[in-house]
Parts: sequence; structure tokens; C-alpha cells
Amino acid sequence: MSQQAERFRDPRNALSTLRTRLIMAGVFAGAIIALSLSVAFSWNVGPEGGAGGGAPKLSPAAAEAFQSPPGTCLTWNNPDATDARRVPCAEAHLFEVTSIVDIGAQYPPGAPSPNLEQWQEISRSQCTIDVKPYLGRTLDPYGKLSMNLLRPTPAQWADGDRQLRCGLQWAGQGGKLQPTKGQAKEQDQSAVWEPGTCLALLNNSFGDPVDCAQPHSYEIFATLDLKTKFKDGYPSQEQQNTWLDTECSTASQEYTGNADLAAKKLIISWDVREQESWDAGSTLVNCKVAAVLPDKKGLAPVTGSVKVGTGETPPAASSTSSSAPKTGG
Repeated sequence: MSQQAERFRDPRNALSTLRTRLIMAGVFAGAIIALSLSVAFSWNVGPEGGAGGGAPKLSPAAAEAFQSPPGTCLTWNNPDATDARRVPCAEAHLFEVTSIVDIGAQYPPGAPSPNLEQWQEISRSQCTIDVKPYLGRTLDPYGKLSMNLLRPTPAQWADGDRQLRCGLQWAGQGGKLQPTKGQAKEQDQSAVWEPGTCLALLNNSFGDPVDCAQPHSYEIFATLDLKTKFKDGYPSQEQQNTWLDTECSTASQEYTGNADLAAKKLIISWDVREQESWDAGSTLVNCKVAAVLPDKKGLAPVTGSVKVGTGETPPAASSTSSSAPKTGG
């Protein structure tokens, strides 16, 4: 390992968080994703799961989106998804329908709508069954894609609609849905970002993409394919680390114009892949630059890009933990 700069693996390891994603069937800790879909597809939901007064009427396009067959891709712009619509999967989209589930036997007419925990269980038990046949391969448990469901609106539920649309989405670490292009079965599932992407600082760890001019955690400077080196099977994480130490250091020199990152209290880091990801075809990894807190228990904020030619000179990373967001309870 290079002695020029300490290599850092986030103590709130992304793999651990993504493991939680799998277990919760697309729902992050705190039910961020489930709540975002609650807002998007069940407006003005009250404590009992019913619709409040003044719930907006679905547009014809949104109503059609709720009736989409498997293989349909959907997107929206409004936070409440009142403009949800079908789009070709070749275009940027936020959700791809994989199967249709009817829960009418468990929830007959007049039954109250499931609460959040029940929706999570339904997603976990019903939406994971058909994903492998749909994809034609295993869903990477640590990859960018996760399962979730579109549920009936309160008005649809009251009318007896019990059909759910299970589907795949890409939810960032901070909970925001990220657009993808192409059908899921044709996408590389590796959880990587385009070089030049900066990720928000979230509880001393990382979140969703932000402008690099804002305080951030990681800046992505390269994407590498492990298969270019390891052609005969899954490499151990020790082998990955050894190879990526050299390759990411080389890539950083080109990206930064040979900047002295150590002098700026910045370090080089990278992803490693689990066996399950490799078996699912996820072999891409990111090289990234970041700063760590003095106690090495989290990431410190960095402002500005390290990319050569941006005209920016990133200041040295914060040297005190008080400048980073406090960990949420």
C-alpha cells in the first residue's frame, strides 16, 4: 500500500448499508425510499392510511402509469409524481416494472390500507420472487438496483384496486432516486458514478450527488473494470486492493494534473467487490478522493474539485470534527 497517503474505507461501509437495502427490499434505514414512494403515489396519506381532503386527481398519464405491464419504464419530475408517465426504457427513467402482484386475497374490499411496515413486508415477500427470471441473472445485492413497489393511491384502494407494480430503481445513498437508461437486464449493476461526480457529505459519510462547489465527501475521478486484470475468476479483496492502489493512483495523476493530494490532506480511496457482485456481473469500481476526520471515524468536508483545468484550488480538508455534520440518532 502506498505510503504517500493513507487509504481509507468508510467506517459506515457502503456494503453494510447496501446489505440493509437488500434486506429491506429497497427501503433504506429510516424508510426513506418507502416514504418517498408514499409521497409520490399516495397523496395526503393520514395516520390510518386514508387520503386526506384535497388529494389531487391522477392525470391520465399517471393513471396509465399505474396500469403498466412488466417491462414498462416510468419517470416523473414533480416531487409528488403527479406527472408520472411511461417512457421508452432507452430514455432516462426512475422505475422499471418487473411484475404485477395482487394482494386482494389478503386485503379484501373494505380492508384498511397496509401501514408502512406491512408495505415493507409485502415488498420483501412479493417483489423479489420474479426478479431473477425477469433479469435473466441474479440481482446484485450490493449493486445500484433495488426492488420496490408502486401501490394504489387511497382513491384506488377505496375502489378495490389491490394490484401492485413491483419494479427496479436506483436509489442513491441519501435516498433520492437516480435516473437510469436502458432496460435493467441490459444494465451493469455496479454501484458506480460517472467520473467528475461529487457525493454529498451525510452524517460523516456519503450521500447523493451534489455540485462539487458544495461541501462534499467523495469526488469520483475514475471508473475501472476489475475484469481487465482478473480474467480467470473472482479476485480476493486483498488482490483487488493491491491492484487498485496502483491503478487509482495513476488515474488520479491524470485527473488532477499530478496534484499533491497529501499536501491538501486528501486521500485516494476505491471500491471493492464482493463475490456475489462479481457473480452477478458487477465488476466496475470507482476511484475517488476524500478527506477523513482526525479521529478517522468519518469523512471530512471538501469544497471544490480536484480536477485539473477547473480553475479551482480545493482548500485543505477541515481539520476538526466540529465542521462535519453531526451523526443523526
